[in-house]
Amino acid sequence: MELKEICEQVIEIAKSAGDFIKIESGRFKVEDIEYKGMNDLVSYVDKEAEKLIVEGLSKILPEAGFIAEEGTGEKVENGFNWIIDPLDGTTNFLHGVPHFGVNIALIKDDEILIGVTNAIHQKEMFHAIKGKGAYCNGERIYASNSKSLSEGLVSTGFPYKEIDKIPQYFKTLGEILKNAHGLRRMGSAAIDLAYVASGRFEAFFEFGLKPWDVAPGILLVQEAGGSVSDFQMGKDYIFGNQILAASKKVHPELFKIIDSNFF
Repeated sequence: MELKEICEQVIEIAKSAGDFIKIESGRFKVEDIEYKGMNDLVSYVDKEAEKLIVEGLSKILPEAGFIAEEGTGEKVENGFNWIIDPLDGTTNFLHGVPHFGVNIALIKDDEILIGVTNAIHQKEMFHAIKGKGAYCNGERIYASNSKSLSEGLVSTGFPYKEIDKIPQYFKTLGEILKNAHGLRRMGSAAIDLAYVASGRFEAFFEFGLKPWDVAPGILLVQEAGGSVSDFQMGKDYIFGNQILAASKKVHPELFKIIDSNFF
C-alpha cells in the first residue's frame, strides 16, 4: 500500500478518535480522573480512544507493532511500528481547556514515514508524509522564515517529573524572554510542534517527553522546512526525551541558549 493511501486512512482514524473525545469531553467528570504518577493523569477517554485507534490501524498494516501511551499492543523490534498518543494534552482535557489532540505516527525502524495530528477543537488536521511536505486541512504549510529569535514566538512545556532541572529551565526561560517576542505554554506538545510547522511558533523545546508526544510533529516540522534536534544538536529526539524544533534561522540561536544553561 502506498504511504499516501495509508495516510488518508490514518487521517480518518484520527478524526473518528477526535470526534469520540469531543463527545466525551461534555460527559467527563472529575471523579473519572486516574493517576499514573505525580501530575501524570489519565482517564477512560484516553484508554477507549487508544483502543479505537489501535483497532483501526491494525486493519491497515496487520504486521505493524505499537508504541502507545496507554500500553495497547506491542512493539516489534524490526519493521513498522505505530506511535500513538490518543489524547495529547490530557491535563487540558481533564480541566475543560479546549486544547488537546490525537497523535499518530508510522515509523520503520527509527525513520518517521507518516505523521498525523488532529487538533480537535481547532478543527485542524495536520499531516505529513516523508518527502511529500506538511499540510493542514489539505493546504501546504511551512515553517517561519523569521530571521532571528528576536522576531519569534517560542513555545515550551513545564517539567513535572525532572524537577531537579527546574533551576536550569527557568534560567533558560528568562533568557528567551529577553530575546524573543514571547513565550507560550499551551499544554500539548503535539499541537505546539504542528504550530512550529505552520509558522505560528518559531520554536518549541521541552524535555521529559515521550515518543508519542513528538513523533508526528517531528515529521511535520521537518517536512515544513524546519529543523529538529535534541539538546546536544544530535538526532536522539524521538526516544531521547528532549526536543528542540524550530525554523532554520532560529534553531541555532535557541540551541546556544539551551546549551549554555543545561550543559
